[in-house]
Order: sequence, then C-alpha cells, then structure tokens
Amino acid sequence: MFEDARRRRAVRRVEPGDGRELKRFRWWQLPFRALFYLRLPNGDGGSSVYAVDVRHGKSDDSGRVWAHLYLDGRQHAASRLPAAFPVPGGVVEVRRSEFGLKRCHYVTDAGAEYQLVPDRDSAEGRRAHFDREHPVAGRVVGVLSAAVLVAGLFLVVTQLAEQVTRPQEIARHVGGTFTAPVDLPAWANTAVGLVTVAASTERALRLRYHRLLDGAAG
Repeated sequence: MFEDARRRRAVRRVEPGDGRELKRFRWWQLPFRALFYLRLPNGDGGSSVYAVDVRHGKSDDSGRVWAHLYLDGRQHAASRLPAAFPVPGGVVEVRRSEFGLKRCHYVTDAGAEYQLVPDRDSAEGRRAHFDREHPVAGRVVGVLSAAVLVAGLFLVVTQLAEQVTRPQEIARHVGGTFTAPVDLPAWANTAVGLVTVAASTERALRLRYHRLLDGAAG
C-alpha cells in the first residue's frame, strides 16, 4: 500500500517532454550520466524504444536531479527524482542514491519487475559487459564490494558505540565503556571511507542497493 501511494505521487510529478532529440552517450559523461533502454510493443504490431536519461551532475535551482524519458529518440516526459513514468503496461521507476542509480525498473501492472538495459558505453553498461564477458570475476567483484561494506559498517558501529559509552554517566547505566575491537588511526579511517565509497559506487553500477550497507557508506 505504501509503495503504491509513493508511486502515485511520483506519477503526478511527471511533466510532458519537449520533443528534443536524445543525444548519444559520450565517454566523458561516464561519471555523471546514466542511460537505460526499454523496448515495448506499441500496439501496431511493432515496438517502441523508451530511454531513461539521468544526468547526476546536473540539478535544477532547488538542487534536484531530474530523469528524462525518451520515446523513439524524442523526449516524451521528465520528472524530478524519484520518478515513475507511465508506459504501456506499467510504469518505469527511477530512483537515485548518493552513488548513482539504485533503481531503474519497468514495473508491470501485474507487479512483475524488469531492470532496464544500460547503454553499452555508459558506466553501468561497461560493468554489465564485464559481467557477461567475465562472469566469475564479476561475481568475485560483487562479493568483495559487499564484504567491504559489511566490514565498514562493523567499524562504524563499534567506533560509534565506544564514543557513546565513553561518558561516565552513560557507562554506569550500560555496565561500562564499550571498547572497539579495532582502533584505526585517522589515515586508516580515511582509507576505509574511500574504499567503502568505491564499493557502493560499484554496486550502484549494478543497481544494487541496501539501505543499511550502502546508506551507511553515504
């Protein structure tokens, strides 16, 4: 019920497009542009191609990032994120995290979900191509990213617990001051932070997002 209400609110934010032409993906846009495609039947016996274009590095006057929906190469609609674009048979949902997109899916009226296909030249497309060409290595990278985030979350939680229980008033109520099992110097904490950001960015390229793991990294 909550998900349906959120989707309806997102649909109401959709604005009509201006018909501008979809520009091809350029290599220098890798850090700040995502481009995904969806092919759907058009009712005339053929098919139409929808494209979702998100420019991470470009925001409006309110600091909000927008998603643009293209139909057969022309801008069809636009919405600030999170977005839900009505399309034949369902909606295209687009949501963003601090590290990229965490969702770009076609949700049918029956509730089935399908991730859109990333442009081959985009960062998401290159990561997907790596998975296809090197499936074992791709899985290893994915597991390592998750492991890095779990380790980073452990360090954050234990260090925070030590800081919280350090005052004597609190220590008396919880039975003593908690001591973090790992005490890292400042430079090591900085390094851990950079590694966890890299891990969350890698997961965002695969549209993987966990509120606890990736949210903590942000």
